[in-house]
Amino acid sequence: MTAPIIRTRQELREMTNAWHRAGETIGVVPTMGALHDGHLSLVARAKEMSARVIVTIFVNPKQFNNPDDLANYPRTEHEDARKLERFEVDAIYVPDGAQMYPDGFATNISVSGLTDVLCGAHRAGHFDGVATVVTKLFTQTAADFAFFGEKDFQQLQVVRRLAQDLDLGVEVVGCPTIREMDGLAMSSRNLMLSDQARSRASALNEVMEEMADALGQGAAIADLLPDAQARLAAAGFGDIDYLEMRSNDTLTLLERATAPARLFAAVFMAGVRLIDNIDVPLAR
Repeated sequence: MTAPIIRTRQELREMTNAWHRAGETIGVVPTMGALHDGHLSLVARAKEMSARVIVTIFVNPKQFNNPDDLANYPRTEHEDARKLERFEVDAIYVPDGAQMYPDGFATNISVSGLTDVLCGAHRAGHFDGVATVVTKLFTQTAADFAFFGEKDFQQLQVVRRLAQDLDLGVEVVGCPTIREMDGLAMSSRNLMLSDQARSRASALNEVMEEMADALGQGAAIADLLPDAQARLAAAGFGDIDYLEMRSNDTLTLLERATAPARLFAAVFMAGVRLIDNIDVPLAR
């Protein structure tokens, strides 16, 4: 079944008001399109938990600090709609810039603390853009549940915090990272890699898995970094924005796995910025 594509707030509101009057719950899966199996796993989870499901597609200019990155971001609306057919979602919300940021728009939502590290330290204003657009999407869709992947773990924690702090009444559900057969985390940015670069990119997960295992056995991350950085360079990776272990809840930097933690990475392969994170077992 092909879901209706909704492009205006008014049309969306009429639909969601009717669903809530009927006592139906609404789940939303916010995306920027170029859907892959990672996104579709979120849709499947939304279908399990919600009577009605909305998938949003909006390439949000406020979370890009590089104009070329924004211009080159994949836009595949028709292909995305076809991929969603088998899930029988109830609506695909595809607003344009005027619907999201009309003339005179002057409000910015900022979440402190969680956004000062990792991607936030390298992409000025990125998480303000995420927080602002997510808040708008939550209110526009009247969502009861919202589904985000753990692949963007920092984003997940930021969204959880803003939903709690602003009393938005939305339960934010984190879903496991979906990976390619070779371990690379699924991402719309993978489409920007050449075949050769794509084949080399799988080294990131291999290096991170070995680091996480060593950290779980009590190793200090400082002792592991030189070898990890050398192996990534040998695989063809360029600049490394970060390769760090941080606590799950506050994203505090950790040297050893003495608290529930994750290993985070942001690295460049052939000019494409790839991010990933994996769970680190508590040191034995």
